[in-house]
Amino acid sequence: MTATITSLLVLLFLFQIKHMFADFYLQTPRMLSDRGRYVHMGRAQHAGVHALGSALVLLIVGSSVALVLPLILAEWVAHYHIDWAKGRWSDRTCHTPADAGFWRAMGADQALHQMTYLAMAWGWVMWG
Repeated sequence: MTATITSLLVLLFLFQIKHMFADFYLQTPRMLSDRGRYVHMGRAQHAGVHALGSALVLLIVGSSVALVLPLILAEWVAHYHIDWAKGRWSDRTCHTPADAGFWRAMGADQALHQMTYLAMAWGWVMWG
């Protein structure tokens, strides 16, 4: 296995750990409230936690600051909008964890976040 592939796998592993903490352990009540409203400081802060965590991950694997900044800005924008879309959908459908629709929305949300990490990893390989 080449050093690039090994580093890429480490990068993806670290993105997964970061995502678990940022999405499931570090959210505050402010971040979790009013999710369907477009302009929302709590969601901006939540996306910021993700961006800062990704910056740390990218720096750990030796990325330059010139690469880190556009990648985390793109992640912040993507994460903000993915979560807003899920919040808006949830508000409109009133699904709860007892409904299959809630879990489909959760799955779509998480899949889109994972695709964001794959896109960031692609950027890391191409420009890192």
